Amino acid sequence: MHEGAPDPELYDFSPYRGRKPLVWPGDKKVAVWVSPNLEYYEIDPPANPHRKSWAKPHPDVVGYAHRDHANRVGHWRMAEVMSKHGFPGSVSLSVALCQHHPEVVADGAARGWEFFSHGIYNTRYSYGMDEVQERAIIEDSIRTVREATGQTIRGWLAPALTHTPRTLDLIAEYGMDYTCDLYHDDQPMPVRTASGDLISMPYSLEVNDHYGFFIYNMSPREYARTLIRQYERLADEAENQGGAGGTVMCIPLHSYLIGQPHRIGAFEEVLRHIAADGRAWITRAGDIADAYRGQIA
Repeated sequence: MHEGAPDPELYDFSPYRGRKPLVWPGDKKVAVWVSPNLEYYEIDPPANPHRKSWAKPHPDVVGYAHRDHANRVGHWRMAEVMSKHGFPGSVSLSVALCQHHPEVVADGAARGWEFFSHGIYNTRYSYGMDEVQERAIIEDSIRTVREATGQTIRGWLAPALTHTPRTLDLIAEYGMDYTCDLYHDDQPMPVRTASGDLISMPYSLEVNDHYGFFIYNMSPREYARTLIRQYERLADEAENQGGAGGTVMCIPLHSYLIGQPHRIGAFEEVLRHIAADGRAWITRAGDIADAYRGQIA
């Protein structure tokens, strides 16, 4: 036995081969869900002692304005392409957007998109929060999205992917049934919490457009090819290799990136490819959660 930090015991180890196969509706092979991050960034947010909101000194006019393209222009370009090819959104929402730019949230709701919380602002981090503060953010998220859209949020993606040790326990306690904050699998999995019933919903850093363009420095064409390779492999494994059955592919997007004029065409080719392939269940995160729960009950 090796000494070291204990296993956090958030979930059981489950090898990819040998699982009970998942079956998606219509015997589709890959559940494909698109996750637009509809976000609001503050130009001069209060400083968190654990992490700077902007790399440059505040106010970071350039960083703010670059991201503001999302709500002014990029969202509409991205959303229209998604709707054209039959892809609903499962929105990772900075809930303050409901007050700052309600038109963007209303547009997503009118398209039949699902909303889950990405915190209040993407410039407010969970690091260092006490339980009272974290509960207040969760309660604000539930209330704000319900008032703006009529939906009760079912999922959570921590603001700027920042957490406390109690985050998963708290969202389960408040009745949410999936988290996007674990990147450990290509299928949904049960998550252990102190109370409530929570599953991990496969999200992605690897094929997230932020990583594609900012971290891996991909061209639009390279990013599109990456998405197609991801899809084809997941579909082939589910179809031809037995094993775990139906897989999940998430495409996380930020419209100030993918919605730029020079990128949107390559992305549209990805949607056209997946829609025409015939093996994809093009759906929303909550529907995947329901289908998964129906098979593990």
